[in-house]
Amino acid sequence: MSAPMRLKIISSLCNGEKNVSQLLAEVDTTQPNMSQHLNTLYQSGVIGKRREGVQIFYRITNDRVVTLCRAICTQIAIETDYEKGR
Repeated sequence: MSAPMRLKIISSLCNGEKNVSQLLAEVDTTQPNMSQHLNTLYQSGVIGKRREGVQIFYRITNDRVVTLCRAICTQIAIETDYEKGR
């Protein structure tokens, strides 16, 4: 979860299960980069996946990950707003 791209992916998945195309519509990156990060998150047990036809859908497997991601994203937003206000 240390990579900003992985936080963006997790944040997108906090709103529900998505396939790669749906994730790419929300997260600005290339398909190969997205696949690499999804694989890392899957291998580490942060996300799960299921196949439906030719598509693979990804989801958060642990509610604690959602809580942690939201806390991190909130802190980043607070710090960004603070720095803009200086």
